[in-house]
Amino acid sequence: MAATESDFLIQSATYLGAAAVAVPLFNRLKLGSILGFLAAGVAVGPFGLNLLHQPEGVFHIAELGVVLFLFVIGLELSFSRLWSMRKQIFGLGAAQMTVTGAVIACLFVLAGVMPAPAAAIAGFSLAFSSTAFALQWMKDRGELNSAYGTQSFSVLLFQDLAVIPLLAAVPFVAGAGGGENSVDAAIKAAGVVAIVILVGKFGLDRVFRLVASSGSREAFAATALFVVALVSLSVGWAGLSMALGAFLAGALLAESSFKHQIETDIEPFRGLLLGLFFISIGMRLDLGIIAQQWLLVVGGAFGLVAVKSTILYALSRVMGAGRSNALKSAATLSQGGEFSFVIFTLGVSAALFTDGQASLMAAIVTLSMALTPLLYFGAKRLARDSAESADGLAEPEGGRNHAIIAGFGRMGQIISQVLQNSGVDIIAIDRNPGHIRNAERFGFKVYYGDGSRLDMLEAAGAADARAIILCMDDPKAVNAAVIILRERFPNVTILAVAHDRMHEIELRKLGPDVIVRETLESSILIAREALSRMGLEAGVIEDYIQQFRAIDRERLLAQIDSGPEAGRHFIHQPYKSPEKSA
Repeated sequence: MAATESDFLIQSATYLGAAAVAVPLFNRLKLGSILGFLAAGVAVGPFGLNLLHQPEGVFHIAELGVVLFLFVIGLELSFSRLWSMRKQIFGLGAAQMTVTGAVIACLFVLAGVMPAPAAAIAGFSLAFSSTAFALQWMKDRGELNSAYGTQSFSVLLFQDLAVIPLLAAVPFVAGAGGGENSVDAAIKAAGVVAIVILVGKFGLDRVFRLVASSGSREAFAATALFVVALVSLSVGWAGLSMALGAFLAGALLAESSFKHQIETDIEPFRGLLLGLFFISIGMRLDLGIIAQQWLLVVGGAFGLVAVKSTILYALSRVMGAGRSNALKSAATLSQGGEFSFVIFTLGVSAALFTDGQASLMAAIVTLSMALTPLLYFGAKRLARDSAESADGLAEPEGGRNHAIIAGFGRMGQIISQVLQNSGVDIIAIDRNPGHIRNAERFGFKVYYGDGSRLDMLEAAGAADARAIILCMDDPKAVNAAVIILRERFPNVTILAVAHDRMHEIELRKLGPDVIVRETLESSILIAREALSRMGLEAGVIEDYIQQFRAIDRERLLAQIDSGPEAGRHFIHQPYKSPEKSA
């Protein structure tokens, strides 16, 4: 037992160490973290230094990283947005799969590599792109929500939908028949998806609300992971891709008040497991086969990338995409996909492919992933050199971006009303489920989450926010949020609500752009009204208020320099009348 535990720790330390060395190095070379993970897998895998073993077992565990990644992507897309993308999904996505699969299959038949039935399965499996690779690549560059990012995602989503017919086709093409009628399989898949949608629509939000009310972050994270696993396994049992199931679960929660907190809690697991996934891909790259048939592998990888990118570029242009978006989308989706490894394995079992053919195609797919960044940088340069003029085109609406309100108590609600009715998009977060339920009664959308956590603020879009307004009830939470925001986003506008005078003194040392004491302005308003109803003239009242503000500021500065007791004499200092001050 001790030896087994020791071996597990050694394997874990090797994986973490390889990632810790390779990823920063590749990021420094501006090649991206994905290539760093791939290189780490090649180096420590069975065909490199042989420090990590059992690549198949690691690959199956690491697939959970892809599942979690698709779940997080689903959280960013509501069903209404998916519906708006339907033309790209079933138009460009279907065309890309059909044309690319047919062209590659014809090339295999013409080259005499394999007979037509096997070539058809191989062609369509190579038409898949790597969902994990492409989405992570765009996410790293902040381009996931760009025009070309949306187009690329549509193609990837259709590819995930195409999993079940291709899986069902393998035994029929091999002449082995199938244990289950394809119509029955489709009915089962549709039934499971319908059940998932119904349960998710009417049950998930209530479950998360119940768990959130317990106040346990661990229980909340465990619930999120359980939901992902349960939905993925259910959809996988129906014959669909587990990644597609995870995406469906995420889309069901896209409108939930808990989406940002769920994303925040899952992110660490997603990042580590997705890194392990790419390391496992690198471990599968058989350097011996590449060395023996390097010309075929390298030529095949370049050929695969060239065929896929050319076809997708042409189809994108035909369907109305601009030259720049078509170039970048074609480059990003030019590699082979992880799903092809599953098809190659099934193909060997069904005697469609030989072991040698499967190994060569797997090596070609893996190498094509390594070529993608180079093609992308070339495409980006071409797109920049031939940038289309935007003269005469209307500017997109919503140019003011959004504001984040952390804390949706009394002040947060009023601030939200003013900003929202002024045309500003609001993302409101609060960690009190009672505040969220109360806000929903009046039509506000408030997300569950802790506004003092950097990962929570990043999930809410702090990087792109025009203003972040901190009005949490807890002064320590406000202070923590100011500190982490100033470190991570030094140029973002931060407006903080101070709980009282002492809290304002603390905040001034932390550097938010604006500080407003919670009861200061309302107290001044009451004093102004009282003086007015007691017969003082408006000009005199305004003068007194300005004197109060000046004296209060002097006292505050004295307290900052010398402590809370400093400036006591200012409290009882009579104001000068306007005549005397003149």
